Amino acid sequence: MSSLPTSPPAAKRQRLEDSSVAGAAPSSPSTFTQQVNGHTNGDSSAPAVTSAPTLPVASSSAVVQPDSSDDEEEEEQIKHEEEDDGTHRDMYLDTISRQNLDFDFERLCSKSLSNINVYACLVCGKYFQGRGRGSWAYRHAVGENHRVWLNLSTEKFYVLPEGYLVSDPSLNDIINVLNPRYTTKDLIKLSKNQQSSSYTLNNQIYRPGYIGINNIKKNDYLNVVLQLLLHIPPIRNFFLDPNTPELKEDKKPTELVLRLSTLTKRLWNSKLFKSQISPHEFLQEVNKRSQGKFKMTEQGDPVEFLSWLINTLHRDLGGTKKSNSSIIYKTFQGKVQIQTQQVIIHKEYSRPVFDIGRDMQTISSPFLFLALDLPATPLFTDVNEKKIIPQVPLSTILAKFDGKTTQEFGPTLKRHHLTMLPPYLILHIKRFTKNNFVSERNPTIVNFPLKGVDVSEYVDPKPTDPMHTQYDLLSNVTLDTTKASTETSGTGPGITAKKKKANDSSEENALTWKIHVRAGQHNASNNNTVRKQDDDQDVKENQGEKWIELQDLRVENVTPEIVFLGETVIQVWERRDLSNA
Repeated sequence: MSSLPTSPPAAKRQRLEDSSVAGAAPSSPSTFTQQVNGHTNGDSSAPAVTSAPTLPVASSSAVVQPDSSDDEEEEEQIKHEEEDDGTHRDMYLDTISRQNLDFDFERLCSKSLSNINVYACLVCGKYFQGRGRGSWAYRHAVGENHRVWLNLSTEKFYVLPEGYLVSDPSLNDIINVLNPRYTTKDLIKLSKNQQSSSYTLNNQIYRPGYIGINNIKKNDYLNVVLQLLLHIPPIRNFFLDPNTPELKEDKKPTELVLRLSTLTKRLWNSKLFKSQISPHEFLQEVNKRSQGKFKMTEQGDPVEFLSWLINTLHRDLGGTKKSNSSIIYKTFQGKVQIQTQQVIIHKEYSRPVFDIGRDMQTISSPFLFLALDLPATPLFTDVNEKKIIPQVPLSTILAKFDGKTTQEFGPTLKRHHLTMLPPYLILHIKRFTKNNFVSERNPTIVNFPLKGVDVSEYVDPKPTDPMHTQYDLLSNVTLDTTKASTETSGTGPGITAKKKKANDSSEENALTWKIHVRAGQHNASNNNTVRKQDDDQDVKENQGEKWIELQDLRVENVTPEIVFLGETVIQVWERRDLSNA
């Protein structure tokens, strides 16, 4: 009787042993450990063990790059030499734990800290380098008996330590989470708010795009800007569209652009395992590019971050000073005319005024967002000794751009008038002022409509289409704080730097940010059906616009009235002809 044939894994193992000289020499794991991305890592000085070529970190390209490592070439040769009946392909697939998979973190080996030829263990979710004998992934597979692996760059699945390639349709959902891909039809559905609800592994329902972003420590001020920017349709579609020229590999997009594109795809992914994402990988690049100005561990100003981000993206995408030279300028750029005149005080006027007869300097300046000034807060309380929270309509603070209202800037007077309106208008309501003695926050509430803000009186020449001067609110960033509106700035008697730092970090002085985003219309398909409803409130909630409040991982449906209540700092307004498209 002839002997039983050798099983495919054993045959492959024997061939790998016979040809181990083709791979790199194994390195010895270090005894020193540290924590990276939540895993126990080896010494960062441990030599990288791989024979694979250098691959880009966290590449969001949809192009699959071939792995030219010696061990994979050997595996391909074995694949052709042996007759493969496919019976071994799903031997270990039932050991995969999708609950442990998280591709939001930087693709570094948790032992060598290298970003070259990194594999994800599909059982525990950790990242290790290499696949050949003696590599970190090989050692982990043997030591922990974790058999199924994914190459994060080539998107190929392997079984280790045998080293054979696995191809099974049941693994496609993992690729959809690692690197989501979108088609033109998908973008059309997003633009028309026709995307359907999705479900996580735990059968939790969520709506793609309207999910939480993890707060690693104090990056809520960064999260609201990401939610704001990635819910603007042209910006969202730019990073999702596979045909965007600026994101092609031959254009060599910067790491910041690539990581923002990856974050956008995951935010709008309809096939997530969890209804949340982490911005860790993107914010690490932000910290690097901004030279530590915007950190995940310290509270900051979202307005400064928004300004830095859109200007940096404009330059990274090849933008110039010309109009429409990047998606940023196409979406946000407008023009304002500024008239400047030296201050001369007249006896008959209590304040300086413009004199048409004197010299006046006029310049036209592009802008990406408009800064609006709030009126000064009252100095006294009311008769009941309660705090007065003043209110002001949006039209009052927009009057700064009517071409008539003057403002003093040192020895000069200035008047502003809009000459070109952008498709999406960003407004920054200035709430914070500082001097050498105090830091003051203006708590004035701004009253505004959600739809139909007409800015025709602030622009000249006026567009021919009246729809081009009317805007609907798209998103609204507000401030939540328990801090006093006025506090000491700097140090003084009884206020040491140590004491001030402790007070600023206490929970009683917490300062947090949240955003309200318009999410289309409520489902009102049955509004025309005449039938008895037990609860009239349910009928009202099924009508009108739908708004969602996002604060880190918290996602809630809110009524439109809630949008007006906070201390608004940033708003994005969508031109009426675009919101009706």
